[in-house]
This record gives sequence, C-alpha cells and structure tokens, in this order.
Amino acid sequence: MRGIISKVIFLLLAMLLLAMPLTGCGRGEGLQDGYYTAQASDYNFGWKEYITIMVKGGSIVSVEYNAENASGFIKSWDNAYMQTMLHSNGTYPNEYTRYYAGQLLEGQGEKDIDGITGATSSHASFKKLAAAVLEQARKGDSSIAYVNTGH
Repeated sequence: MRGIISKVIFLLLAMLLLAMPLTGCGRGEGLQDGYYTAQASDYNFGWKEYITIMVKGGSIVSVEYNAENASGFIKSWDNAYMQTMLHSNGTYPNEYTRYYAGQLLEGQGEKDIDGITGATSSHASFKKLAAAVLEQARKGDSSIAYVNTGH
C-alpha cells in the first residue's frame, strides 16, 4: 500500500513540475508579439507624448517613450528645452523618458513605475499611456491607441 501511495505522490509531483513551464513566468502575461503605440490625444505645451513597445516571444523587448511637436521634432532632442527644464526642474526629457521606459521594460508592465521629481506631469502621462499600450499588446491590436492624458 505504501508503495502505491509513494508512486501516486511521485506522479502528481512529476505532473506538477512538467506543467509549471506551461504557466509562464508572469512576465508580460498575455502580450502578443508585434509593435504597439499609445499616444496622447492632445498636445500639452506644444508636445504630444507617446509610447511604442515591441513585444517578442510574449515579452517586451523594446520601449520608446518621448513626445513630438506638430512638426515631428522629438522633445528629448531639444537642447534649449533640456537646459531650461534641467535648471528649473532638476531633470530633463532625455533623462526621464529613458528612466520611465527602462522601468516599463524591466518590470514587463507588471510593476508600478516610480516617478522622478521634476517630471511628475510626464510620470502621470506615462502611466496612462503605458496602461493603454499594454492593453493594445494583450489584444494584439497594432492600431494607435489615443489616450486622454488629462493635462
């Protein structure tokens, strides 16, 4: 009798161990491969923020977060704006955009994004845009999601 119970327990444990890889490790759960973008629906102080992610193998492998003006110029490339913001806020777009994007990539959309002092408005926008772009990736919808970032 003991031998049968031991075999049953062994088989149950073996099945459990074999099934574990099928459940995934929780990183970016349910994300479909492709490119996804969420963009602010309106300009804020002349800039429209956006996030674009690339998902491969169910994981986020690339994140771009930035803003562009009506002519398509990228905010983090604006050196004059960078100097002004650095002196008044202690940070600048090229710093906080990389920081926020890096957190999304590292956390695979499952961890909260920490804010940077001096970029709290962008932090709030980033969180709304990130939620939208992750929803697009879960659905496999590669159309641009337009988000009211509430500025």
